[in-house]
Amino acid sequence: MAASLENEDDVLVNDLYALLNVGKDATIEEVNHAFRSLSKIYHPDKHQDAARKRRAEEFFNKLKKAHEILSDQHKRTIYDTYGEKGLETEGLEIISRTKTPAEIIAEYERLQREKEERRLQQRTNPRGTISVGINATDIFEGYPQDDGDIYSPTLNVEINSMSMYQSVECPLTVKDTVIIGGNIQTHNGTGSGAFLATWRRLTSDKGWMEVEAAAGNGVGVSLKGFRQITRRCYGTSAIALHTTPKGFKPALSTMLAYQFDRDIQGRITYNAGFPSSISTAIVYSNQKHHAALLFQVGLANTYLSFNYIRKFQEDDAKLRGAIKFGLTGGVVEYGFEKKITQFSNLGATMVIGIPSGVHLKIRLHRGSQTFLFPIHLSETISPSAILYGTFVPIAAFFLIKKLIVEPFLKQQKEQELEKKREEHADKLAKRKQEAKAATDLMKATVERSIEAEERKMGLVIIKALYGKLQGSDDGELIDRECIDVTIQLQALVKDSKLIVPEAVSKSGLPGFYDPCIGEEKSLYIRYKFRNRLHQATVGDMEPIRLPQQRHLMKDEHKS
Repeated sequence: MAASLENEDDVLVNDLYALLNVGKDATIEEVNHAFRSLSKIYHPDKHQDAARKRRAEEFFNKLKKAHEILSDQHKRTIYDTYGEKGLETEGLEIISRTKTPAEIIAEYERLQREKEERRLQQRTNPRGTISVGINATDIFEGYPQDDGDIYSPTLNVEINSMSMYQSVECPLTVKDTVIIGGNIQTHNGTGSGAFLATWRRLTSDKGWMEVEAAAGNGVGVSLKGFRQITRRCYGTSAIALHTTPKGFKPALSTMLAYQFDRDIQGRITYNAGFPSSISTAIVYSNQKHHAALLFQVGLANTYLSFNYIRKFQEDDAKLRGAIKFGLTGGVVEYGFEKKITQFSNLGATMVIGIPSGVHLKIRLHRGSQTFLFPIHLSETISPSAILYGTFVPIAAFFLIKKLIVEPFLKQQKEQELEKKREEHADKLAKRKQEAKAATDLMKATVERSIEAEERKMGLVIIKALYGKLQGSDDGELIDRECIDVTIQLQALVKDSKLIVPEAVSKSGLPGFYDPCIGEEKSLYIRYKFRNRLHQATVGDMEPIRLPQQRHLMKDEHKS
């Protein structure tokens, strides 16, 4: 459910699919069947005691509401797209009776676009890059003493360059954006800078154009454009004119790309400026790998390069390697990048080249700000510079991560969880009471289910824990941050089977609630089938299908 109108902080919002224990692709017949089955437990007429009848009526009304929404195609479409808040929007009853699901979605998308336009008008989206160049060649290269016979290394580390770029966006409409920015840079005491103003417009769903004006040490103007030519082919072009002390300097470049299949793309680029060049590239990219082979022919530089990136999505990390050979020399690069916090990435790259020497490039990306630290370690291929440049950043990264980043993230997470628990304390207490009431109402049904299942040696839930599972020294699970859901699961057993669909959080099932808000949860089940013990542990959003042969406990295999 893409509940775009729901409050993202409302972690205790009801999941109507979980409440009825049906999948999100359930048919109307399956929804009706689930409602009828649960009505046998929770219908007020099934209970004689006044207090139990009142609690049953409260829970039955929730089931009835869930059934009304999921069995009505119009309401279900809105719920799947926008959540219960979409159903509460004024005028929905008229819309839902007079329009198709597609028309309802189109109407809401129009309202969302208007909302997005208002939001864009208030957004600036600042971006910036700071680069600090460091010359550390004296650490690895000696300088002669007065007698000229002994070379002694010094620790003279200096900052020899610095540059800064900052920009802010000023959205005018959904299609038009003005970007204002500026940059300054200095290298060995010589500086320059420029003020930039850019107007970007989406010309259609297949293209955009951009006009940029710059004023600083010179004046320049450029025009850029993008166009999707076919479903597989697109192109970009740029033309620029800048003033220099020697006159005007024109530039023209164009690129054409073609997608051969899902993972392979070919590109050809022509640069008519000075110096001119033409290049072609083959790029292979998917979720785990990225590789690019490029060949360029030009007046100033002709080279062949290959780079490869291995992506580790589960660890939010990348390893990179590259090699480049040309008429003016060669370069070998290798490095890594790792996500260290939710909004921060840290990377380091070693660059070993002829005649450029050895460089270490450190990159920190935080939010929309980027910090670059290119460090020149040696002007020649120095083994010591390569060794230290490779292993010192790795050691420093793990040391900083262990001593600073991980304790900070742990403390931050604990504070956020505590804040979330305090914010939702009243709602959580109410959900606990509702879950307890629902569990109490199903006890009589569960007792009859257990008797029936035991007579035919069917499925009987012996122990079930839901929440943040922890183990004791003797291997048993403890319920420190868990709730006992043995009765609740037995109530879902039908014909010696227990089925809970995937993509449904267990916290929304009848009699369940979230015992550890904001933390990863699992469900442990120990059950008996054909008088043999089984056990299984499943994730919060994973499906449940019992019984299964692979759940048989080790001791039972021997019997």
